[in-house]
Amino acid sequence: MSTMLKKKEGSTLTRRALTATEVVAHLAHLEGWTLTGDGAAVAIEKTFTFANYYQTISFVNALAFIAHGQDHHPDLSVHFSRCVVRFNTHDVGGISITDFDCAARVDALQQADN
Repeated sequence: MSTMLKKKEGSTLTRRALTATEVVAHLAHLEGWTLTGDGAAVAIEKTFTFANYYQTISFVNALAFIAHGQDHHPDLSVHFSRCVVRFNTHDVGGISITDFDCAARVDALQQADN
């Protein structure tokens, strides 16, 4: 199984909200992801574009498989040729390292498709 798809044991993870400095440092390592919202609604977000609806839904299904395996589920806005992916960690009221880990896995998913 690809390392991208290996399941983490979510029950053993201790999540905490990252500081603003930590968020900026991690965000610098991800291409195309931006910071949105504020307070407990702060998140990292990226829009993925595709040629058609079928490719968009295929991406969403693959993303759902990854999210389930990581026990960390993003907010999705699905359109004909694009999908907006938004990660934050509700139980810490902010952004955790898990959000960045999942974002990197989603980026790897799209890169594997190209």
